[in-house]
Amino acid sequence: AHGYYYSRWNKCIHSTRDFSDMVYIDNYIFNKDVFIQFNSTVGEYVGYTELGVFNARRFNNDPNLLQQERAEVETYCKHNAEIRQAAIADKT
Repeated sequence: AHGYYYSRWNKCIHSTRDFSDMVYIDNYIFNKDVFIQFNSTVGEYVGYTELGVFNARRFNNDPNLLQQERAEVETYCKHNAEIRQAAIADKT
């Protein structure tokens, strides 16, 4: 009960059938507060605390990491959304 809480979650958000508005969000959370976030519409990490700003600067200086995160819209979000949409459409 008196420990620390850390989690990381990501999500894909879209509202169109063609996924043209797909957004990928990757959150780093400490004690229930987001301290750093990657948002594909921004295209880089944003820090919300002192530690988050420090890490965002470090992460944003890594071109390989940024390339990987930016690609998640296509490789993770759209890929999985297409599979789910096909599964739903096949049942209608």
